[in-house]
Amino acid sequence: MNPIDELRAARPAHLDDDRPIDPRTRAAELSRAMSVPRPAPRQARRRGGAVRPAWGLAGAAAAVTAAAVALSMNGTAPAPRPPAGSPASVPSAQKVTLSARDVLLAAAAKADRQSDGSGAYWHSVSVSRNLFTAAQGGYLVMDQERNEGWTPRATGADQKQWSRAQPLGARPVTEQDRQAWERAGSPAGIKVTVPGKGRGDLVLSTSPGKVSSGHMPLVDGDKVFWLGRNVTMKDLLGLPSDPGKLKRWLRASYEGHDTESSSVPMSEEAWLFRVSMGLIMDMPVTPEVRGAAFRMLAELDGVKVIENVTDAEGRRGTAVAIKEHTQGNGVSENRLIFDEATGRALANENVVVKPGGFQAGFEPGMVWNSNALIEARWTDAKP
Repeated sequence: MNPIDELRAARPAHLDDDRPIDPRTRAAELSRAMSVPRPAPRQARRRGGAVRPAWGLAGAAAAVTAAAVALSMNGTAPAPRPPAGSPASVPSAQKVTLSARDVLLAAAAKADRQSDGSGAYWHSVSVSRNLFTAAQGGYLVMDQERNEGWTPRATGADQKQWSRAQPLGARPVTEQDRQAWERAGSPAGIKVTVPGKGRGDLVLSTSPGKVSSGHMPLVDGDKVFWLGRNVTMKDLLGLPSDPGKLKRWLRASYEGHDTESSSVPMSEEAWLFRVSMGLIMDMPVTPEVRGAAFRMLAELDGVKVIENVTDAEGRRGTAVAIKEHTQGNGVSENRLIFDEATGRALANENVVVKPGGFQAGFEPGMVWNSNALIEARWTDAKP
């Protein structure tokens, strides 16, 4: 698939009309289409003779990308970091000292007792950030966006998913990056390189953008999210709370490849981790099912735990992580950060292990994208 087709495939379903899309939005959507929950896709694509939905983007709010900051991991020297106390300041990942299984089982017990309230809409709020390299000067730039989504509990032709988004502006990541930006004349529009071979350049604004809102009908009148396949609200609320049964339910959609590209192989465990992380992060499932997802992850090989991780919103938590092979022969560490005291998810972030593809040009140890969950609960408040 060429880059233009990839950008088009990553475009949110509710934007499938003739309105033009600015380059920053396209690049952000393409980079984001990696790991977290997504609304049911509207398009179809032929894979191996079968018609399947095109891979969509995460969350009912449509396009988002995620936080990018530098940190050290596994003894490698850290890249320059933002000043202490800034939203992008993330301390070095701590030495792994706990059993991932024990940590996840403890989180499951807390998740079982969560209450997401009640209401007519599932409402989620997130702040996404993405790392870029300036085309001139080579300094790091972080682009940020706030996203909201409303997914109705009811189904039918008259029901719609709603989204609201606001670009929060791009900025240099570290003090050194800020100085480099100033030497370049402090441009209000920073030309950056889109990671990946042949992606080209785009211009990021340093000022917050306007709030934009949109809506789309439910796919097939009842499909609301993607969980290995398009699923209904009834599917989500009826998922099994037994971890073994939940794993079998999810595995039925596994086809041996990455969730975003059939040309990129992905192990079953990495696939289950990615899909289950979306379920845990912000899908409208019962507390018991969320707990079952944690218990299922506890039995996966290759999952490790990292203590005392701070997300881009400055919240301290614990991360569980698994390595993934990515496009362009890269390797990334996919992390789910959660609050051990409550079992609630805080953020998803991807850390460079081996640069390649969308991570090309970044140093090992950098968090090249992440998504911080601010709120996910039922509400009667309309969009």
